[in-house]
Amino acid sequence: MDGMLSVAAYIKIFVAMIVIVNPLGIIPVFVAMTASNSEPQRKAIAYGAAMTVAATLLISALLGERVLEVFGISLASFKVGGAILIMLNAIAMMQAMPSRDKQTPEEALEAEDKASIAVVPLGIPLLAGPGAMSTIIIYASEKKAVWHLLTVCLVSIGVALVTWLALRVATRIGARMGTTTVNVATRIMGLLLAALAVEIFAGGIVELIPALGKPDVFRYGR
Repeated sequence: MDGMLSVAAYIKIFVAMIVIVNPLGIIPVFVAMTASNSEPQRKAIAYGAAMTVAATLLISALLGERVLEVFGISLASFKVGGAILIMLNAIAMMQAMPSRDKQTPEEALEAEDKASIAVVPLGIPLLAGPGAMSTIIIYASEKKAVWHLLTVCLVSIGVALVTWLALRVATRIGARMGTTTVNVATRIMGLLLAALAVEIFAGGIVELIPALGKPDVFRYGR
């Protein structure tokens, strides 16, 4: 179909969004934050967090590029800036540490006193943080076709569904997964995320400086 990416490309987008939202990595946090809640309350929190992820990604995909136009920011510049942010997230994940762009220590302490944590901080910014928003905006703007945008929206809903499933079984998984297991999985996803950041950065910098895309640009005597 004209204006669409390949099926493999959309699968790549879905996997990339799963990696950056990182529902597996949030399981220990979810278990700790909901330790004093009943099972029905945990179900409600999981559902609320997943709905927040869906709403955040959908709004970013549908309106993100328009917001950039309002502020006069080119998509190429946004790709470069977004890639740097994604790389910072990836570095934090490879160190098995929470990124400060997702939640500061002060916000973590404040979250402990909140009655409802589904929207903040679980949904935003721990799951659908700035990195996830930036990435979905970049992918949504790759094609101008309506069908492409709808497919990206479906990907966003799919990511939210996976997040909901992960949080629903978080208590059972968390009891069986040790800290080392979670850290290893987080580091692997961080490596994948770093590769994604490099790819987005390269695409953005070539758009900003087209000469860098020429194969002979670094050859002498040309």
